[in-house]
Amino acid sequence: MLEKMIFGRYIPGDSFIHRLDARAKLIFVFLFIAVVFIANNWITYGILVAFTFLIIRMSKIRLYFLINGLKPVVILIIFTFLLHLFFTREGAVIFEWKFIKIYEEGLRQGIFISIRFFVLVILTSILTLTTTPISITDALETLLNPLKKWKLPVHELALMMSISLRFIPTLMDETDKIMKAQMARGSDMTTGSMKERVNAIVPLLIPLFVSAFKRAEDLATAMEVRGYKGGEGRTRYRKLEWAAKDTIIILSLVVLAAVLVYFRS
Repeated sequence: MLEKMIFGRYIPGDSFIHRLDARAKLIFVFLFIAVVFIANNWITYGILVAFTFLIIRMSKIRLYFLINGLKPVVILIIFTFLLHLFFTREGAVIFEWKFIKIYEEGLRQGIFISIRFFVLVILTSILTLTTTPISITDALETLLNPLKKWKLPVHELALMMSISLRFIPTLMDETDKIMKAQMARGSDMTTGSMKERVNAIVPLLIPLFVSAFKRAEDLATAMEVRGYKGGEGRTRYRKLEWAAKDTIIILSLVVLAAVLVYFRS
C-alpha cells in the first residue's frame, strides 16, 4: 500500500551514516551518480552492488524494509529490464520462441541498467532516511552559497526543495486515505478495464488537490506566525560540522572510482 512508501521520510537512528554531515551525504550521492556510469562489465557492477550493500549495512536499515518501501520503483526497474531484454537486438541469439527473440546483449544491458537504477535509488533513499529535512535544507543552502554572487535566492531554493521532498510521503499518505475512503463507499480501483480504472482514479484527484493546497496553506500560515522572513539574518540552532568521518566517506568514493576504472573493460 501507499503508506509503505519510504522516499522522503526520515528514520531516527545512531548509525555511522546517520552521524555523517548532511553536506558530505549530499556530495557523496551527487558524485556516486557519476561514478556509477564508470561500470561497464560484470566485475565493476559486482563491486558497485557490494559497495551499496556495505552502505546499507552501515546505515543499519534493513534491506527488506528498503525494497518493500520502494515497490513502485522496483516495478519500474523490472519494466526497464524487460524493455532491454526484448528490444535490444545485438549479439548472439540465446533464446528463440516463435516471434520472440532474446539476444545476449539485450540480457546483458537489461541486467546492467537494472543494477545501475537499483543502486542509485537505494543510496538516494538512504540519504533521505538518515538525514532530517532541516539538515538537508541547511546542507543544500551551504553548498549553493557561491551562487549568491549571481543574486540567486539560494535559501529559498533549498527550502523549496526540502519542502517538496517532505511533501512526497505526506501526499502518498493522503492518497492512501482517500483511496480507502472511496473503496469503503463501494468504489473499485483494482478490477475492470484500463478505462474503468482510470475513471475510478479521477475522483481521487479533486480531494487530493484540495488536501495538498490546505496543507500548503497551513504551512505558509505556520511560517508567517513564526516570523519567517526569508534567509536574510536567519540563524541556526544546529550548526553543520564537518568531521574526519565525512572526509573518509568521500575518499571511499574516490577509491571506488579508481577500482572501477582499473577493472573497467
